Amino acid sequence: MIRVALCQIPVDHDPKVNLETVREALARAEEADLAVFPEATLTRFGRGVADAAEPLDGPFVTGLAEAAREHGVAVVAGVFEPAGDGRVANTAVAVDATGRIAGSYRKIHLFDSFGARESELVAPGDDPVVVEVAGLRLGLVTCYDIRFPELTRELVDRGADAFAVIAAWGSGPMKEEHWVTLVKARAVENTTWTIAVGQAPNPAAGDGFGVGRSMLVDPMGVVRHDLGPGPAVQVGEIDPALTESVRRTLPSLEHRRLGVTRS
Repeated sequence: MIRVALCQIPVDHDPKVNLETVREALARAEEADLAVFPEATLTRFGRGVADAAEPLDGPFVTGLAEAAREHGVAVVAGVFEPAGDGRVANTAVAVDATGRIAGSYRKIHLFDSFGARESELVAPGDDPVVVEVAGLRLGLVTCYDIRFPELTRELVDRGADAFAVIAAWGSGPMKEEHWVTLVKARAVENTTWTIAVGQAPNPAAGDGFGVGRSMLVDPMGVVRHDLGPGPAVQVGEIDPALTESVRRTLPSLEHRRLGVTRS
């Protein structure tokens, strides 16, 4: 069994405050092998992201690495990196339990929907990423990416045996319902464990980001944990043997006939 902590934290505009919140969450998740934090854990979305953005050897990720090493827990969290054109990269960084950066993923699909224009602040990435941490081959997915099933299918074809979906999901009509449905769908169609972690609401920010509803979903689409709306840290278990069993019973990945598949 692999123990996974869903760290549904509220995010402040101040990276120092957020790093302390991360440390507090990790102290509550010490029995976990992997702790997953939301998108934009570094700072809340807004015009200030360009000022707060740091390279991956900057103080925030360095602090994440120190906390991971101190608690012996691998960490996935969302940060912003300078992109070189005045915008930033919306990056998911994975750090192993020794504090080593295992990999990073720059968000491919930008949230230019529901009246938002993420692309004004964020430069898109272009390459799916699978990282090896905590005994998992973890496919990294960020927020709006969850609406694009071709990304998770590509991650499975690259060997992912679980997905880490990090989000700062915006509130609004049907939005929470979309989040729950899409997370479960990506788990079912790929027969893959899905760790989906969003921001808890921060009423003081007043921007509507963060509906909570972090979930651990198994390869049959069963929601093992649903954290609801408030701040929470919940440790659940991933059983790799269940993935093998489900894929023997439901070999849908082997039955694909359209598009390119890997042997």
